Amino acid sequence: MRVVIAMMKHETNTFSPIVTDWQRFQSWGAHEGDSVQHVYADTRMPISAYMRLARANGAEIVTPIAAEAMPSGPVEEAAYEHMAQLICDAVSDGCDAVLLDLHGAMVARHTFDGEGTLLQRIRAIAPYIPIAVTCDLHCNLTHEMVDNCTALIGYKTYPHTDMYEVAEQIGTIFFDSLNGRLKPTMAWRQTQVLSQTLRQGTDDEPMRTLIAACKAAEAKPGVLAATVFGGFALADIPDSGASVIVVTDNDAELAKRIAEDIAAMIWDARAEHIYQHRDLDTALKQAAELNQGPVVLLDHADNCGSGANQDVMTVIEAVHEQGLEDVIVAAVWDPSAVTAMQQAGIGAEITLAIGGRTDMPALGLRGAPLTLRGRVKVLNDGRWTVRGPMYTGIEVDMGASAIFDTGNMQIVVVSNHIEPWDLGVFTSMGIQPQFHKYILLKSRIHYRAGFKDLAKHTITLDGVGVTTSDNDLLNYKHVRRPVYPLDRINTP
Repeated sequence: MRVVIAMMKHETNTFSPIVTDWQRFQSWGAHEGDSVQHVYADTRMPISAYMRLARANGAEIVTPIAAEAMPSGPVEEAAYEHMAQLICDAVSDGCDAVLLDLHGAMVARHTFDGEGTLLQRIRAIAPYIPIAVTCDLHCNLTHEMVDNCTALIGYKTYPHTDMYEVAEQIGTIFFDSLNGRLKPTMAWRQTQVLSQTLRQGTDDEPMRTLIAACKAAEAKPGVLAATVFGGFALADIPDSGASVIVVTDNDAELAKRIAEDIAAMIWDARAEHIYQHRDLDTALKQAAELNQGPVVLLDHADNCGSGANQDVMTVIEAVHEQGLEDVIVAAVWDPSAVTAMQQAGIGAEITLAIGGRTDMPALGLRGAPLTLRGRVKVLNDGRWTVRGPMYTGIEVDMGASAIFDTGNMQIVVVSNHIEPWDLGVFTSMGIQPQFHKYILLKSRIHYRAGFKDLAKHTITLDGVGVTTSDNDLLNYKHVRRPVYPLDRINTP
């Protein structure tokens, strides 16, 4: 048996000004051919689970590409076509099955549905080939995706700490079907709820109950997999929003009934899928009154893990003006500030303009740097390996990085976008976060993978950026209507 195994992943924020070209995939990690198997062999990524299962079933493994980029704007056509063509060429060369690690919210310049377009092309080459797909919890599921694969599943955790296990689950189903032990049958339902990422933490409601419902469904005879997708509302495409998919063993009616039941639960909890804002100054006053740390402060509107610039200084400036002491910050993306600190050297006292290098046309905002006086404390190459529960074993490249110490704040400044979901963003720079009062992170929910156990308190700070949870700031043009909460609708 010859099996094609590939990864092609991107969470696209259509409001983001950050260009997603092939270089962006390369800076995070793009590998082709046999090197894929070497790089991912000892990780906890879906592609690793796929390869282990394929070997256990005596298959020859072909790995045309494994590529992922940090969330950002629409993928450039040339980058998309390069990745898609490598996968399609591998299928054209002849294979018996395809195992794909996709995201589910990839938008390219020439297609709203990056995953569906890829799957349609594979089906056109090999109409009857079995295809298994693993997707992110933030997948915007489409007809094209479901109609052109054999079995599809999504993560049940956010932060995504179960990527390996979920791929192992669908991969086992897949190989059992190839060996004639079962027949995957899928049903799915799309809801009219545009759920916000900030409300999709699986330790929180409403997702906790929805995930529990999926697990309960999987315990029923004949149910192979059940997934609830929160969706990714920052992709302005017709299929954005929450959805459900269920895989059974040759029981279409059972799959349909469970999918409809869970979709109804999403609708009933629709108000809980929307974040309620509060004044930034009020939140910071609450933070100042807390005596015990660490206190995690979340600058969620500028989270590059959902496609933001990672250089908006609104929240950092407010924290500085509030006078909070012993604050560590991760991370501000500003290659030019890193260069200035390299030129000044470790120990130099300088006045530095940080951040604000990127305009945000979707919000009608210009970039605004923050000028601070401080000391260059650390310079390094920004490379480290993830040891925490999310992306375990992956090597991170923050690019040339530095710490700027203002006295009350130590700011990690990086040259490549990186969401702070692992302690390595600090420890690689010589900071031990557990010993600091305030930990300011440009993150939403993924920070919990590395920092949840450290935090005595967590405060969400409503700043500015293209990962805002304020729908009034976003000009939706393509999302299907009516949809909650953009429209007043009372029935699903």
